[in-house]
Amino acid sequence: MRGDSVEVNVVVNGRVYSEVVEPRLLLSDFLRHRLGLTGTHVGCEHGVCGACTVLLDGEAVRSCLLFAVQADGWRIETVEGLADLEKLHPLQESFREHFALQCGFCTAGILMSAVDCLQKNPIPSRDEIAELLSGHLCRCTGYLPIIDAVEAYAHGEQETGRRQ
Repeated sequence: MRGDSVEVNVVVNGRVYSEVVEPRLLLSDFLRHRLGLTGTHVGCEHGVCGACTVLLDGEAVRSCLLFAVQADGWRIETVEGLADLEKLHPLQESFREHFALQCGFCTAGILMSAVDCLQKNPIPSRDEIAELLSGHLCRCTGYLPIIDAVEAYAHGEQETGRRQ
């Protein structure tokens, strides 16, 4: 049985959206198909791979495990919100410099989890970075370049300048 449509009001990457959606619409599908923010990838649809990770009021969440209506009234940040039109975010730049991505499918989710981790702990240890990666599947790069990239960012070592 189909439910009635529901209005969802969210702020995504600083922009206000008001959309009428079916109650069963997943947050990942809302972001990708309704808002056109395709940086949020959907891999497993079970919350295991981490590719769909976004920040919901600053906390990393799996957008494939939430309905869009659950985000009503909340602030959402996706990978599109990290960079500005002129240049990459320093964390993204660190990923580029350390070859921490290849196909890029998992990268958006890892970046968002790293942002969450770094907000809570600005200088995590390598073990703490590895722990944050335990919730993500990457089949291209292995995890050492990703750990190196996050660690370099945390220590302000990227060539493009100090972190913001």
